[in-house]
Amino acid sequence: MGHFSSSIARPPTVLTVPGLGNSGPAHWQSLWEQGRLDTHRVDLGMWDTPHRNAWVTKLDQAISSAQAPVILVGHSLGCQAIAWWASLSPQPYGWPVAGALLVAPADVDREGAPAELNTFAPAPRIPLPFPSILVASTDDPWVSIERAHSLAADWGSYFVDAGAQGHLNAASGLGWWPEGQALLDRVIEAAGGPHGEVRAPGDARAILARPHDYTAHEARN
Repeated sequence: MGHFSSSIARPPTVLTVPGLGNSGPAHWQSLWEQGRLDTHRVDLGMWDTPHRNAWVTKLDQAISSAQAPVILVGHSLGCQAIAWWASLSPQPYGWPVAGALLVAPADVDREGAPAELNTFAPAPRIPLPFPSILVASTDDPWVSIERAHSLAADWGSYFVDAGAQGHLNAASGLGWWPEGQALLDRVIEAAGGPHGEVRAPGDARAILARPHDYTAHEARN
């Protein structure tokens, strides 16, 4: 493929994409933004009454304004916003979005899902045009572990079972969440080669699937 170039040589910009209600001060996304100079939040607006098209537009503007390459870090409904952006704004593989960490994606298709999620349904079922890791919990009230694994398969994401940690948010007591930081570092490595080139999909996948001590429950799709 002709997309693999040296244009990823500069360090990536990390953009956090929160979910419904935004992420509060104790959320790991907020702590990462405070502790990492490369990390900034996408102001999606309409945090309590989200609309898919509005959020995708805001995300697109943030990606366009950022210094590429971009690594997206989504939580909950933010993961669905990322998937919809990829569906509605197709890009060459790995540029300008070079990778994504998708944490506890909200299941917008489940029976009884909150009305605020309606415009995001049905969830896109397309491979994302960048390497990604999807992390899910076995007791998340917003998505079953089986559904999370299905979303990872649809999106071509490497799947990580984080065990019983709720919605992987502030209430989960994750704090700075060093395990998540390690997964983010793995996404960044998978996105760019040692000389700044965009990695081919197979090479990126091999890096994402390397043994890692975060959890014994990691699995390949």
